[in-house]
Amino acid sequence: MMKNFELSVLDLAPVKQGKTILNTFEDSLDLARTVESLGYKRFWLAEHHNMKSIASSATSVLIGYIAGGTEKIRVGSGGVMLPNHSSLVIAEQFGTLETLYPGRIDLGVGRAPGTDGITAKALGRNPANINEQFPRQIQELQYFFSENQEDAPIRAVPGEGLNIPIYILGSSTDSAWLASELGLPYAFAAHFAPDQMEMAFKIYHQNFRPSEYLAEPYTIACVNGIAADTDEQAQKLSNTLYMAFTNIVRDNRQPFGPPPENMDEIWNPMEKAYVQKMLRVSFIGGKEKIAEELSNFQKRVMVDEIMITAHIYDHEARKHSYSIIKEAAESLA
Repeated sequence: MMKNFELSVLDLAPVKQGKTILNTFEDSLDLARTVESLGYKRFWLAEHHNMKSIASSATSVLIGYIAGGTEKIRVGSGGVMLPNHSSLVIAEQFGTLETLYPGRIDLGVGRAPGTDGITAKALGRNPANINEQFPRQIQELQYFFSENQEDAPIRAVPGEGLNIPIYILGSSTDSAWLASELGLPYAFAAHFAPDQMEMAFKIYHQNFRPSEYLAEPYTIACVNGIAADTDEQAQKLSNTLYMAFTNIVRDNRQPFGPPPENMDEIWNPMEKAYVQKMLRVSFIGGKEKIAEELSNFQKRVMVDEIMITAHIYDHEARKHSYSIIKEAAESLA
């Protein structure tokens, strides 16, 4: 039996060859408006740094831009890499966002750097205490968002007393334990690190402790989704995704380009095997194939929400892909 699920979007603010970063932001807003009209639940942006291909480094600022240009879709971080920041600053930023756009802001947090080692150092991270720092920072956020802080020596203004949901993000089983212990919703990055997804969800469900924030477990799986009118067209579009990850393997973070005609002329067998392993939770095809893959996936993992990210070069094709995926999901109801 398949559990009903919501559909959402993860946007990396992809920078494309021949386009400006302003074009990137305009495309992200246009995409957000499109998926809002289609009935997607939320639109998240992910923090990355020092990458020519991704422009979502100032995540809170970009969330404000997207929320200000839409009307009802939830907007948030998928996520903010919390050890890169002061908990107080994040509380103030998201308090400001929630004040401006009440009832629409999500705070997804992760512990990864979102960048390379040198840049992580420039961000002020101390890798020696990340595993201790991350849970403490989440508790600090909960404290700053709580009510009745009049006598507290440090207060988040704005932020105090606001109902800003916190989501724990993970790409391994570590954060599953933490999310279950804290009684918070849990999102897994299956779009690039699928190996431990099913074990992480199992750990989360089996060990979940109800909290004042969440009575029952809530799970989100982020996956790659590339749809087109035919399976063949979708496969062609997907070469942008495969090329992007091949460039990551080669440590070449250049802007995203049009889909190559033939990836086998570009990657070697080792690169191909590695990239396909990373991207094996990818739904690529026409409406019928997407519906079948969504159904099979959901019967296996039974998440509350499937979050789609799409590396598609052509902006109109990207919007069309999300429309087809929505139609495919609705055909399963």
